Amino acid sequence: MADSTAFDSRTESGSSPGPSSRMGLGRVRWTVCAMLFVATSINYMDRQVIAILKPTLEHSIGMTEVSYGYIVDAFQIAYAIGLLAAGRLIDKLGTRIGYMLVMAVWSLSAMGHALASTVLEFGFARFFLGLGESGNFPAAIKTVAEWFPQNERSLATGIFNSGANVGAILAPAIVPWVTLRWGWHAAFLTTGLFSVLWILWWFRYYRKPTDHATLKAKELQHIYQEAALDLGPSVPWRRLLRCRQTWAFSVAKFLTDPIWYFYLFWLPSYFSVKFNLNLSHLGLPLIIVYNVSAIGSIGGGWLPAPFRRLGLSPNYARLAAMFFCAALVVPIYTASSVKSVWTAIALISVAAGAHQGWSANLFTTSSDMFPRSAVGSVVGIGGMTGSVGSALFAFFAGHILQLRHSYGGLFGIAASAYLLALVVLCVLAPGLRKVELTA
Repeated sequence: MADSTAFDSRTESGSSPGPSSRMGLGRVRWTVCAMLFVATSINYMDRQVIAILKPTLEHSIGMTEVSYGYIVDAFQIAYAIGLLAAGRLIDKLGTRIGYMLVMAVWSLSAMGHALASTVLEFGFARFFLGLGESGNFPAAIKTVAEWFPQNERSLATGIFNSGANVGAILAPAIVPWVTLRWGWHAAFLTTGLFSVLWILWWFRYYRKPTDHATLKAKELQHIYQEAALDLGPSVPWRRLLRCRQTWAFSVAKFLTDPIWYFYLFWLPSYFSVKFNLNLSHLGLPLIIVYNVSAIGSIGGGWLPAPFRRLGLSPNYARLAAMFFCAALVVPIYTASSVKSVWTAIALISVAAGAHQGWSANLFTTSSDMFPRSAVGSVVGIGGMTGSVGSALFAFFAGHILQLRHSYGGLFGIAASAYLLALVVLCVLAPGLRKVELTA
């Protein structure tokens, strides 16, 4: 009741502002988007610290490839569990309190790594980091839904999602510098402190649009211009699980999400083992890889457009874009045998950028195939299966590297996963056919 009263008192008419009045709308919603971008950057920075420190921890605590795989598993399993509960938690508590809570959990867990001295203790800290970090995307997506009209949400989501690449770039720039000066314990504490600062910023600034003191009436009206379009029937999971399209999306996530986490958690070790790069020289290759990934993330969202201009329907243009990205990944199978570090960087950069382009389009297939009211649940199901696949792949990777000391098989899986996922998607959901759901 309070929200609707505030809305009525701060808007002047039921019509949305025209182009001539957009300059006077205000930009509070884009400040909120910037906060989501920073949160996502911190999210990925915290989760990548252990990958950069892997060679250091192998010497300091005797961590093996198998035990490192178990530590990654602890994160992925917790992430999968968290995705099941995070959405409901955010819905119940609201974005202001819910986002601060999940950020506090992962901030304390990230800094808790500094107290660990055994593999078991790292696994324990990693588990709670996964639980906390699983809440970032549900909270961010709900915040976008609260603060942006439908026609701006994809842009806002793309902006905050690019924070994943920025976080992966900042980690190799900050962590080695801190570690070489104050030790690896300080590296975990440093990145965790960024979360604390963000929580204070969010608590001080964030409110719902109807409660925000500096929001202009025109911008509030703009945000709520399509509010009626967001109404729709709530669809239970059991009905979604009977849809072939749900399985198509989920299996594609199961097959391809593990490849991104393989890059995230094992690339520092690959460069260290393959090319003898020490901690002070790991930063540049990783920064290059994730800069290209950021380009791929933005480019992937644009890629269907030229295919549509060639006469393809929107759905087939998306599938064509996904095939293009999948084909770009294939050369990665040679990464284990190349002799030049720069050739390896080039191959991995293209593959990582193609993954981000693929991921941008795969996420969008959920809204291509399902009504708006079911998209969040479908994405949650797919995210859970992707995390399960990532946990299984981490277990497999740890044992393979411990026994064979070769990345060849792992890069071979990465090269073929996307084409296989595309085949599954096309078989289970031909043409990304729309699901008809009724209340």
